Amino acid sequence: MRVIVALGGNAVLRRGERPDADVQAANVRTAVKSLARLAVEHELVITHGNGPQVGMLALESAADPALSRPYPFDVLGAQTQGMIGYWMQQALQNALPGRQVLAMVTQTLVTAVDPAFANPTKFVGPVYEQEEAEKLAAERGWTVRPDGGHWRRVMPSPTPQRIVETRLIRRMLGQGVIVVCAGGGGIPVVRDEAGRLSGVEAVVDKDLTAAMLAESLECDAFLSLTDVPRVMRGFGTPQQTEIGHTTPHELRALDFPDGSMGPKVEAACRFVETTGDMAAIGKLDEAEGILAGTAGTIITPNGRWPLTSTL
Repeated sequence: MRVIVALGGNAVLRRGERPDADVQAANVRTAVKSLARLAVEHELVITHGNGPQVGMLALESAADPALSRPYPFDVLGAQTQGMIGYWMQQALQNALPGRQVLAMVTQTLVTAVDPAFANPTKFVGPVYEQEEAEKLAAERGWTVRPDGGHWRRVMPSPTPQRIVETRLIRRMLGQGVIVVCAGGGGIPVVRDEAGRLSGVEAVVDKDLTAAMLAESLECDAFLSLTDVPRVMRGFGTPQQTEIGHTTPHELRALDFPDGSMGPKVEAACRFVETTGDMAAIGKLDEAEGILAGTAGTIITPNGRWPLTSTL
């Protein structure tokens, strides 16, 4: 099968950890153990989150007195794609001697008139107490919002339209290459009236980008891997229950938080509705079980996996 994996940002940096390079590289090596097993049997495309890293670099850039203005977010996205992609590429090469692995810095096309630019929703960077967050927002022109019990900076998150380098990714897969790409949802770019590309100040949701890319590459399965075993019905209530096998129709009837599970569910539903194939949400270290249908939340058109006829 051709499988695309969207890794949650916690695969690289968990909340509360020091953002040291050796900590993040070690986390990537741990994550790659599960991914390498998938790559033995399947064609594999890997995307990853970068929210903590982008936020950290944005703070450093804003505080650097040598700069006349902070680096824009498209540039920060490129930096973190290269950094995390390097760790993943090296870890995969070490885990799978003889396999070709390519980490690509990719651009994600968005439209300049996307309404998301007027309504920032995507969390980036560290968490703050409300008073500190509001102080930083006033000083630096940020938009901040609650994230659980804390506050964080938010950025516009326009809908991804296409990965600019899709044809190249497809060519690499056809040659047996494991491809790491679209980190952090890809670098957001727009085309001008002459067709030229330029970056924009935004952060594209990695799960929506991965689902869109999975459709473009004709993937058979889309896995959103994080630190929770399954999607929960009634999360945080006494009636909380795990969801095993389900359909987009059933999931869309439920409510999920915008900043965490909501985008993952939306991306999975879009992929299944568009392609008729399988999407899943679950734990990184259970990836093999998810593809086998014994772990995670499996989403298919008819709620069955492996897919069977409804005739």
